[in-house]
Amino acid sequence: MEWTREMRYRHYREMTDAEEKDLLEKVNYSIWRQQFHIQPPYGLLNDPNGFAYYQGKYQLFYQWFPFGPVHGMKHWYHVESEDLIYWKDKGLGMAPEYDHESHGIFSGTGIVKDELLYLFYTANKRDEDWNRESAQSLAIMDRNGRIKKKEIPIIPKQPEGYTANFRDPKVWQDKDSDTFYMIVGAERMNHTGCALLYKSEDLLNWHFEGELKTDFEQFGYMWECPDIFQVEGKDVLLFSPQGLEPDGDSYHNVHNSGCFIGYFDKEKHYFQSNFFQELDAGFDFYAPQTTQAPDGRQILIGWMGLPDTSYPTDKDMWANCLTIPRELYIENNKIYQSPVKEMIAKRGSLTEWRGSLNSEETILEDFSDAVYELICDMSVEEGIAGLKLRTGKEEETLFYLDTKRQKIVLDRTKSGAPVAVDYGTVRQTTCTDNKISLRIFVDTSSVEIFVNDGEFVFTARIFPKEESKGIKLFAEDTTASFDIKKWEYITQP
Repeated sequence: MEWTREMRYRHYREMTDAEEKDLLEKVNYSIWRQQFHIQPPYGLLNDPNGFAYYQGKYQLFYQWFPFGPVHGMKHWYHVESEDLIYWKDKGLGMAPEYDHESHGIFSGTGIVKDELLYLFYTANKRDEDWNRESAQSLAIMDRNGRIKKKEIPIIPKQPEGYTANFRDPKVWQDKDSDTFYMIVGAERMNHTGCALLYKSEDLLNWHFEGELKTDFEQFGYMWECPDIFQVEGKDVLLFSPQGLEPDGDSYHNVHNSGCFIGYFDKEKHYFQSNFFQELDAGFDFYAPQTTQAPDGRQILIGWMGLPDTSYPTDKDMWANCLTIPRELYIENNKIYQSPVKEMIAKRGSLTEWRGSLNSEETILEDFSDAVYELICDMSVEEGIAGLKLRTGKEEETLFYLDTKRQKIVLDRTKSGAPVAVDYGTVRQTTCTDNKISLRIFVDTSSVEIFVNDGEFVFTARIFPKEESKGIKLFAEDTTASFDIKKWEYITQP
């Protein structure tokens, strides 16, 4: 199907009942609908937006193009949760209304002030020659869930010296004052990526402070979805740089996400850090956003998808989902990601296996399933050993430790319907241990693998046949021991 510009830039209110019925029928027949991840009712989902704790619930929005699995006129879809694990659909959150947002509402943030939820977003417009115009805009949600947008942008355009690729505002309050800061992703006129800083005393009137200086002046051509926060007293700058070239095991996806850990000098507009950490070693992770839970935890949710990428669900008229929520903490100056503690509440019946393999493979007969959580402690002598997930007659998703090469590897070469094969079907990262712990979340069409309590994370969409539900263990020319627990998942409260 060829999506014309006219088809991509339709407003949700233009959807007919017949169109919606047709979309729902196609989605309902999809064999890859997730059971415990946030996903669109139909159409395309991308960046998480407006993530905030408000009125006793987590409020979360995501970018949504309703008419199909392509990028077009973006709306915000709204979900909420009391516990971060069971999410209730609230329907359309925001749609384009005004001239300055005539071509879509792009990503943004949420912050609570005076018992109101302030929602900042980028308003996207195209002129008659299809040149982009970007403005930062504001909507406010009250205690009854009503959202009202300001008719005039709070920042009408980018400063001099930057292109109209000026988007994705994130707002936070300075912990030592009543001052608010905003960081916005940007592109310099020489087509290099950066972030811009603004300051406000009331969330309504904003002053441009300047470009955020870093030790990485030439780092991709655009910085999307920037986010500054603190974890355990250290400042973190999270963003998604576009245009990084592959470097060793890093940056092999079409676009990537990561962070700097260091010190944010708000007076000098400088973030000091000498190392960029890629946040996810897998295939499908982008545009993460964080919020602070009432107990102080910094919670991250990412888009389990990528720009400029087609997925097998496209034929079913939907695409993409969000990751499970993850708690952030720091060890050895590195961000660790751990599934939020609330996920334990989803566990159902338990199956266990413990044993060793010597250059052999075994099927875990009682473990067959498509939706579950699995914990595995494994020890490998010199060689390769690991797990095969969602196995079938010709399908398997491999995750293994290679102690000879000192790598941990995710291989989706045979995971089912292919995805983005031009960027490779194997992801790996260095691991010098011969003993690792794994916590794995498998949904109908995804895997999220947390290694060593979140030291490494591999996120991937997979698209196997419905009957491919097996789990195998293997050891190649080595001896390996395994201690495994697997829980069925309760997908409804």
